[in-house]
Amino acid sequence: MVRAYLIHLASRLFHILKPMNPTCLFCKIVAGEAKASIVYQDDLVTAFRDIHPVAPTHILIVPNRHIESVNQAEAADASALGSLFLAAQKIALAENIHQGGYRLIVNTGPHGGQTIFHLHMHLIGGQRMKHPMG
Repeated sequence: MVRAYLIHLASRLFHILKPMNPTCLFCKIVAGEAKASIVYQDDLVTAFRDIHPVAPTHILIVPNRHIESVNQAEAADASALGSLFLAAQKIALAENIHQGGYRLIVNTGPHGGQTIFHLHMHLIGGQRMKHPMG
C-alpha cells in the first residue's frame, strides 16, 4: 500500500514538474522569459493582458504547465483547470467587471479558433457583449 502511494505521488510530482515547452510563447511568459503585462499569478495559473484586445478588459489565463489544448488535458490537470475559473473570478473583481458580467472563452484546435497551442481562457468584459450566435 505504501509502495502504491509512493508511485502515485512520484507520478503526480512528475506531472506537476513536467518541463515547459521551450518554443511556446505562453510558457515563456509564465517563466518570466517573455514580456507580458501579468495581472495574476499563482502556482497553477498565470494571467496577462492580451496584446490585441477585443474589449476594454481582455485577459488571457493560462495553466502554468504546458497543456496544448483541452484535448490534451488529463485528470491530473483538474486543479489547474479549476484554477482558471477561480482566477477569472478574482480578476473580474479586481478589474471591476464582475457586476456587469464578462465572457470566458476557451478555443480548442484550429477549427475552434485556437491560434496559440497552449490552453488558455480569454476573460473579456468591460462592455456589453454581443451574443456569439448572432
